[in-house]
Amino acid sequence: MRPSHPGPSLTGSSPRRRRTTTAGLTALVLAAGALAGGPAHADEIPLSERVTAEAIEAHLLNLDTIASYNGGNRASGTPGYDVAAQYVENRLERAGYEPYRHEYEYEAWRAESPTVLSRVAPDENPYREGEHFETMSYSASGSVRDGEIVLVSTDTDDSGCAPEQFADFPEGRIALMKRGSCAFGEKVQNAADAGASAALIYNNEDELLMGTVEPGSEIPALGLTPALGEELADQADELRLDIEVDTSLTTERSYSILADTPGGSDDNVVVVGAHLDSVEEGPGINDNGSGSAFVLESAVQLAQQEDPNNKVRFAFWGTEESGLVGSNEYVASLDEDRLDDIALYLNFDMIGSHNYGRFVLDGRMELPGSGGAPSGSGAIAKIFEDYFASQGQVSEPGVLSGRSDYLAFMQAGIPSGGLFSGADGTKTAEQVEWYGGTEGELFDPYYHTAEDTLENINMDSVAELSAAGAHGIEFLAENTLPVNGVTPLSQPVVDLPRLGDAWVR
Repeated sequence: MRPSHPGPSLTGSSPRRRRTTTAGLTALVLAAGALAGGPAHADEIPLSERVTAEAIEAHLLNLDTIASYNGGNRASGTPGYDVAAQYVENRLERAGYEPYRHEYEYEAWRAESPTVLSRVAPDENPYREGEHFETMSYSASGSVRDGEIVLVSTDTDDSGCAPEQFADFPEGRIALMKRGSCAFGEKVQNAADAGASAALIYNNEDELLMGTVEPGSEIPALGLTPALGEELADQADELRLDIEVDTSLTTERSYSILADTPGGSDDNVVVVGAHLDSVEEGPGINDNGSGSAFVLESAVQLAQQEDPNNKVRFAFWGTEESGLVGSNEYVASLDEDRLDDIALYLNFDMIGSHNYGRFVLDGRMELPGSGGAPSGSGAIAKIFEDYFASQGQVSEPGVLSGRSDYLAFMQAGIPSGGLFSGADGTKTAEQVEWYGGTEGELFDPYYHTAEDTLENINMDSVAELSAAGAHGIEFLAENTLPVNGVTPLSQPVVDLPRLGDAWVR
């Protein structure tokens, strides 16, 4: 999962314990099998039981081994990614699929040396990268000496979002902005257009801001903790800063892996995806080995059952950590007819967080940071929520902020949903009651670090979220009626009893 969205990374809210009620017409339709609440065939074991945590853990061990023997990561463009891709392809082929690669070019951004952010007046104080600030992905290189700070509407929710906020901005100064209602790239571009020498954006949550300003910025762009941002804002008139950013941008090639079930309707395709790449800092076993391993095992197990009503397309995206490149390039490559064939998209990005929660992507857009979900996305969320409720488990909406590979599908008008176990948000006391774990700590304290290893995966989280995820895949592989209004060709006709001119209820 990449840190790129302008809104909060995660919002906890009251638990969802919605129960599906069936009466009258709905009960008769359910009795006829129009909606798949379990396996398509009564004698089959549900996919939620076939996809086991033990099998997913075996895939994670293999991905961890691949990373450890190939430079410590599975980042796009590295041997670790290539070998992991070969592993996925091999397992898919052994299960009977014919996987194929979707290739693309992209702009690869790298920090060539550590970034410097240092206070030089009224006294000297070097700030620490990774603790006080982070270089935003796709930040430009640049050097600022003895720079003065100018606050840009930091008392508003749209700090830096409007060009008029930069009226009379002194050229060459450093723009200090607060995270809010628009994308980081928009803020930084407005600052660059006004003549700023650098852009600093501090978080509106109690954590270090990590973000992306793709496709690239014209000036250095750094994310700050709220504490550092407020310190700079309070002392802006007297502070002077040095900034040194050294980055590069090169054109490279990579690929995603996709595989379709042999059977199922070609014009009502359920796409199930997870990104296969990790960050360069570590092996990425939770982010996103966990999602990839789940999707892989779901494909393996689904192949052992009878053909679904709807074709299922399993996707292992490349270059997610560099700006959702693989999924964006794939969706952009589809013509109108092929886009119309896609019924919905399910995303699984991190399902084994160490201090986990059960988050269902907010298809109803109930949370302040959620937006852009096409109609039908709320129905996807309900399928997952109902499953958790049937197991006596609390689930919560997770903000649908465009942070992962569902973004391109939503922008194309495709209903989207999925599951997430938490990343850089902080667990509350109430959430400890629901899930266990540690209050006040991040959901995944190893997120985007070298410690994102198999030892730090929470297998309870994997077991619970994979069961719900597999249920959702099986449900929608059989029937997408609640999402896009399409029923299977094989759906039986229901002969409803009548009394006079009224339906019997």
